Amino acid sequence: MSIERAATPWHLWVVGIVTLLWHSGGAVDYTMTQLRHEEYLQAAADQAGVSLQVILDYFTTFPAWADAAWAFGVWGGFFGSLLLLFRSRFALHAFAISLAGLAVSTIYQSTADMPAELNTAFTWIFTAIICAVLILLIIYSRAMAAKGVLS
Repeated sequence: MSIERAATPWHLWVVGIVTLLWHSGGAVDYTMTQLRHEEYLQAAADQAGVSLQVILDYFTTFPAWADAAWAFGVWGGFFGSLLLLFRSRFALHAFAISLAGLAVSTIYQSTADMPAELNTAFTWIFTAIICAVLILLIIYSRAMAAKGVLS
């Protein structure tokens, strides 16, 4: 006996594609930072009004657990969006992992010795926006799973 899936609503494709693009930005940022891509980090330094060395010093001093939390946050969101497009119920779990990673990395950032130029209102507003997006994606995924769209 097979379980039938509900029809895929049009908004699932919109939410999935838009959030995949959103999370791709985080994936690029994480990857370029971890690879210490000089041109990318120099652009970030220029935008923040600090030297490249300040950026490198900050990111290279992350403890392993903070890097891991950042990775779970970034890749959980990215794969959650992919799983949503594949109509998998595991999208919900990936978004929850992403939110947990965000929470842990935010705790680290709020207690770390972050350079003042990087510790701006924009940083915290953007973090709040990411958190809100993830909470909405968790709610959305639960609703789609309850309707039988995700299996």
